[in-house]
Amino acid sequence: MPELRPMLATPDTHVPLGEEWCHEVKWDGVRALGAIAGRTVTLTSRNGNRITPAWPDLAAPPAGVREAVVDGEIIALNERGVPDFRVVAERMHVRNATTVARLAARIPVTYMVFDLLRLDGEDLCGLPLHERRRRLADVDLAPSGWQVPVEYDDGAMLFEATRAQGLEGIVSKRRDSTYRPGERTHHWLKLPHRHRGSFVVGGWRPQVGTSDRLAALLVGEPTAGGLAFRGRVGSGIGPKQSRSLAELLSPLTRPASPFADEVPRVDADGTTWVEPVVVVDIDTHGLGYERLRQPSYQGVRTDLTPEDL
Repeated sequence: MPELRPMLATPDTHVPLGEEWCHEVKWDGVRALGAIAGRTVTLTSRNGNRITPAWPDLAAPPAGVREAVVDGEIIALNERGVPDFRVVAERMHVRNATTVARLAARIPVTYMVFDLLRLDGEDLCGLPLHERRRRLADVDLAPSGWQVPVEYDDGAMLFEATRAQGLEGIVSKRRDSTYRPGERTHHWLKLPHRHRGSFVVGGWRPQVGTSDRLAALLVGEPTAGGLAFRGRVGSGIGPKQSRSLAELLSPLTRPASPFADEVPRVDADGTTWVEPVVVVDIDTHGLGYERLRQPSYQGVRTDLTPEDL
């Protein structure tokens, strides 16, 4: 495997316009470089670690390729049919052959190959993206379990479509961009989705070393079975928010958890439980997860009650 590191995208909030840009789905999986040498496939993580043993179902090289290096994302689908890092993470660090085989049968994966860096001894990194993609399209990926994702011209359309489907976001790339291993450039932009929802506060955690300085909220979602725990939220709670939330929640203290399900010990330890009557807005990454991903506190909703949710 050549000593390469994946090219990285710069975070952005606006979809770039113009014919010089193309757009792809941002996959919620494990980034990996794949090297083909004869009938052998070697997969390497973003940090340069060999991860081939974890993915035996990706070990069959594409037909007719003698030597190549590709860039892509290993993905697995959740119960909603959406790529989900939590699902693929079950297989990431497993190396025992028996366990790996069992997981491979239960959690099938796909290698979404979106770039071609070498082919039959030729270094393609200096070619523009549109030429690398053209050559990639000519590679027969059967029966490898690899797939080339679709490329789109309309970034705004793709951004809204992926948001509606609960996908992670999009990546926008300049068609003339060369591949710059290990660099984060503005020629590639990543635009992840943030989703806002309302949740009920069931408890709070203090700052480390204190007993009264509120640092995080434990929030839940009303369900037919009661208040379901959805996670701990600390981001977005500064000193001002901490004081106002503490004043609001202090009179609501109760002796036991209001959540219908068991709160993990790492979250429950040190928590002050409160009556589940306060509704807050939370920004989160992705939809449909049992636990909020990268949540950020946005404010109290005085116009909503738990019954409204």
